[in-house]
Amino acid sequence: MRQAHRRGIVVGMNERYDVIIIGGGAAGLSGALTLARARRRVLVVDGGQPRNAPAEGVHNYLGRENTPPGELLRIGRAEAGAYGAQFAEGNVVDARAEGGGFRVELDDDTSHTARKLLVASGSTDELPDIAGVAEGFGRWVLHCPYCHGWEVRDRRIGVIATGAMAAHQALLWTQWSDDVVLFTNGREVAGVPAKVRVVEGPVQRVEAQGVHLGNGAFVERDAIVVQTVPTARAGFLAGLGLATVDLVMQGEAVATYVPADPTGRTDVPGVWVAGNVTDPMAQVIVAAGGGLKAAAAMNMELLE
Repeated sequence: MRQAHRRGIVVGMNERYDVIIIGGGAAGLSGALTLARARRRVLVVDGGQPRNAPAEGVHNYLGRENTPPGELLRIGRAEAGAYGAQFAEGNVVDARAEGGGFRVELDDDTSHTARKLLVASGSTDELPDIAGVAEGFGRWVLHCPYCHGWEVRDRRIGVIATGAMAAHQALLWTQWSDDVVLFTNGREVAGVPAKVRVVEGPVQRVEAQGVHLGNGAFVERDAIVVQTVPTARAGFLAGLGLATVDLVMQGEAVATYVPADPTGRTDVPGVWVAGNVTDPMAQVIVAAGGGLKAAAAMNMELLE
């Protein structure tokens, strides 16, 4: 059997797996652990670009509070690998039905086959086009109070209206601070809570110390909040006929995702999804639970 050696991991190039898992984040590794413990032949293909890489720690994950994201993935890989899961480094560029199963093509021109696919490729956060946002994202530019609220409690928080959920965001952040300013950024924002101070006018740029407005004014803030657009990493599914749909809130698309039933089963037989690729608002512990749920459903179908 031809083999490929990647970072000390031996991957069988001609082996047909029970399940190929696309994505090695919390959802993919949880699925891998569950399936490997069920004695399934599992391959995890991972491009090494987790959505939460800029964060200092994972939060609200019982038993793993404050664990650095990379450390959590290292632990998960070791646990799944101990039960026989295999790993391949790379990005899937195409996935197609073949011979009663599936073939996935990687960006290094290798390919692998399996009876079923679990897509846990996650999503990327599309950031608003404001100078300084990308440089500070995950540190002093934030988007999720449940992920970062405790760390900036009682600090000066600035919420920039970059989407339809601006008033909702401003209200939510008052749970962690009494000093919340909403920058309208040229938008009409209705329903702003009375306890939130409103600053009109477009935002020019942000920095770690605050917000620069288009009129030259500067408002000091310790943390900046923006609304991102989580976008599913799913372009490689086109060959299977799977496409993303918009998640719409208050008349505006706030995310994209791959639809599935409660177990993660998609409209394509043999293909499941788990984590942010299908649930864009899921935190890490929820994504991990989705991977377990999908893996259990896949194992049962393999048995049947």
